[in-house]
Amino acid sequence: MARGRTSFRRRRSALAVSVAALTAGAVTLAGAPASAADPPKGHDVSSHQQDVDWRQARTKGARFVYVKATESHTYRSPYFARQYDGARDAGIVRGAYHFALPDRSSGRTQAAYFVHNGGTWSADGWTLPPALDIEYNPYDRRRQCYGLSKPGMVSWIKSFSDEVKRLTGRRPVIYTTTHWWNTCTGSSRAFASNHALWVARYRSADAGTLPSGWSSWTLWQYDNSGGLPGDQNLFNGSLNELRKFARGA
Repeated sequence: MARGRTSFRRRRSALAVSVAALTAGAVTLAGAPASAADPPKGHDVSSHQQDVDWRQARTKGARFVYVKATESHTYRSPYFARQYDGARDAGIVRGAYHFALPDRSSGRTQAAYFVHNGGTWSADGWTLPPALDIEYNPYDRRRQCYGLSKPGMVSWIKSFSDEVKRLTGRRPVIYTTTHWWNTCTGSSRAFASNHALWVARYRSADAGTLPSGWSSWTLWQYDNSGGLPGDQNLFNGSLNELRKFARGA
C-alpha cells in the first residue's frame, strides 16, 4: 500500500500480471463472477504520489481509487483533500483509507481520527466505504504484529470497525495480505461475514488463497506500479456493481 510518509514501500517483482492481460481476460480472476470479464481498474495513492493528473488517470482506465487519509492518530496526508476531490472531479469513484499502527493507540481512537480527517462515507454512488489498511509493521520488522497477541489484534480491529460503523454507517473494507492476517489474527473468521476484503497479492495471475473466513475478494491489489499512479487494483464485478458497492446497496 502506498504510504507516502515512509520509504518502506516494498518493491515487487516485475512478474506481476499486466493490466492489459487482466482486462483482456487472459487470466482467470479468482472468485470473479462470469459477468466481470472486464473488471473495473483502480489504484490507490498517498502523499507519495503528490499531485495526481486525475483526468489522465481516468483516460488510462481508472474507475476507482482509494486515497490515504491518515496513519495512527497523529498523521493526516497533506495531499489528501486535493487528491480525494480531484478524483471525484474527474469522474472517478473514490474512497479514503487509514494505515493502522495498532501499537500506537486503540482501534477506537484511530477510527475516530480517521473519520474526522477524511474517512467519511455517503451513499452518493461516488464514495467508497472507508478502508482499514492493516499489514506488516513498516517501522519494526521484528514486531510484524505490532506486539499484540492474536486475540488482542482481533479486538483492536473490532474496535476500529465498530467505531467506523458508528460514525459513518458502514463497516470498513479490510486491506491485508493472507499471510499477515492468518499470522497476526490467528486466522480469525470474525470479520468475513460483514467486511469487504481488499487483498494484496503480487507475482500471480490470481488473488490466491484468501485470508481465513473469506470466500471471495472485493478488491485485489495485484501490483505496486503500473499504468496508473500508485498501486494497481481490480474490482471483483462490473462497473454497475462498483457503483452499488459504493452506495451500500
